Amino acid sequence: MKNIIRSKNFYFMLFLDSGLIIGAYLLAFLLRFEGEIPAREWQNLYSTLPYILVFKLFSFGFFGLYRGMYRYVSLVDLINVIKATVTSSAIIILAILFLYRFEGFPRSVFIIDWILTLVFIGGLRAGIRLFLFEKERGFFPLRQVFQFRSGRVLSKPEKSLIIIGAGDAGEKMLREIRDNPRLNYYVLGFLDDDPRKQSMKIHGVPVLGPIHKIQQLASQGGIDEILIAVPSASARQMRGIIEICGKTGLKIQTTPGIGELINGKISFKSIREVSFEDLLGRDPVNLDVRTIGDYLIDKVLLVSGAGGSIGSELCRQITQFHPQNLILLDKTENNLFHLEMEFRQIFPETSITPVLGDVQNRGFLDKLFAAHRPQAVFHAAAYKHVPIVEMNPWEGVFNNIIGTRNIVEASHHYETERFIMISTDKAVRPANVMGATKRIAEMITSSYGSVNPTRFLSVRFGNVIGSEGSVVHLFKKQIERFGPVTVTHPEITRYFMTIPEACKLILQAGAMGEGGEIFILDMGTPIKIANMARDLILLSGFKPDEDIEIKFVGLRPGEKLYEELITEGEGIVRTDYEKIFVLKGNGCDRHWLNQRIEELTKLAYEQDAPGIKAKLKEIVPEYQPFDMNNFNPPQCCF
Repeated sequence: MKNIIRSKNFYFMLFLDSGLIIGAYLLAFLLRFEGEIPAREWQNLYSTLPYILVFKLFSFGFFGLYRGMYRYVSLVDLINVIKATVTSSAIIILAILFLYRFEGFPRSVFIIDWILTLVFIGGLRAGIRLFLFEKERGFFPLRQVFQFRSGRVLSKPEKSLIIIGAGDAGEKMLREIRDNPRLNYYVLGFLDDDPRKQSMKIHGVPVLGPIHKIQQLASQGGIDEILIAVPSASARQMRGIIEICGKTGLKIQTTPGIGELINGKISFKSIREVSFEDLLGRDPVNLDVRTIGDYLIDKVLLVSGAGGSIGSELCRQITQFHPQNLILLDKTENNLFHLEMEFRQIFPETSITPVLGDVQNRGFLDKLFAAHRPQAVFHAAAYKHVPIVEMNPWEGVFNNIIGTRNIVEASHHYETERFIMISTDKAVRPANVMGATKRIAEMITSSYGSVNPTRFLSVRFGNVIGSEGSVVHLFKKQIERFGPVTVTHPEITRYFMTIPEACKLILQAGAMGEGGEIFILDMGTPIKIANMARDLILLSGFKPDEDIEIKFVGLRPGEKLYEELITEGEGIVRTDYEKIFVLKGNGCDRHWLNQRIEELTKLAYEQDAPGIKAKLKEIVPEYQPFDMNNFNPPQCCF
């Protein structure tokens, strides 16, 4: 309160409010008596004005009208104005009724006075905000620099914008642009296919018509960029919007899809260029927050491979469940450093423990588990690049098999409540070392499935878009160099999902597991990689095979034309959750498996590639080793 009294703005507003209160009261008498106030009413006006002035100012202060920052006046402040004026006028009327029974006082004057006071006081605050807003923008919008008249633009600011989507997201973008002049955008209008919204206005900005009208508006000139603000659009809808907007040749940006948002909030800071993820258009994942919270809230959690694409997003998703402590385990110093910096800045309320270490070191894991006693473990640490692991199979054994066994045994020994192993569709009828090692990792996890108290389970899914190793990342780099974009085979297909969607489903599967299961995520329809390459070239503003060549270079070591999510006869079962299926593991003889792993480890130390592949096939009979001796590496493939 002392700070308010010392403020110059307080006395300035007090002076203006006093003048408006006096003016409203005087004008109420003038209106009531049609401009000629009788002498007796002048006496009533003079005798009551001081009391009314003091009481109304006191009421304004009580309702906080002098605490706000006037450049940010909002609907909340105007509601407080209504409360203050209604309360003060009601008490004044009751006081006069109690003291004088309204004898000699014109009743309508006080009603008119209340209405005028409300208009004057509310209008003053809205006017100050408008003045400061226009001052910051150099009075730019007041000149109505953008007007479509007879297909002609009168003048042009630095950046003009059309927003696709006249819904909540579009309205939020408009407000943020107006509230932050430094963004240097001017919204010309909205486009929306909903006929009920067309010809309407949002904060004074018109809905100019359906989305296909963008080509007509662009041809008239004066539009610099297009912002797609339809976060709930399906893949088909998004593809259609992008196709229409792409024909204009204008820069296109979009807001994140619902599935990408952790806190559900959309901000102008989060807009980005249109990407292949938008064309993929997976439906938002609705989590069963209660069941997930049961094993995450206020618990000590460990994520191995925390610095990777899946591991880091898992950590971000976990933060919304407020763990007691989140252990970030990674063997790459750089990844761990950047992840820690991100969490310190964006999630400061989350308790984290960054740990630099390798799951291949069993002694290190024992000390880590003894010190922190994690109650749930997400094992995302693995080598995943098929050709690299194919040429270095011993490293796949050390990391994917020995590392998994170490962390599984540590979880069992220290009685972790849940252990979730992140697997891959390449573990199904593997045609490469990476897939075979991940299949054995699944077998290790399943072999502990019936052991209490820990629930051991695996989650198997296909490729994720957005990771450093994804084909999308490779294609973008090749497009930046103006091609060629290299595709291994015209018919090669892959399953894809976004990283946020995959991580949400992992959390959900973790809540459902009883132990020993392999959960399969619904990957949708497989996508041709050649079609993906064409889409990415189009999104980058080029024409496939004209501006940028698509070159087919042949399959890589251990690569299959078609990936699978289950092996025939595995017996997939639906769960109560529509996007998650489950394979009930048949278990595995742990003693037999450990013996084979020990033999495999000796071969790995000797770097005996043929021996390693032979032993992998003994453990995983469906594995079909790739013959590196007959392989000629394709050009421009990596």
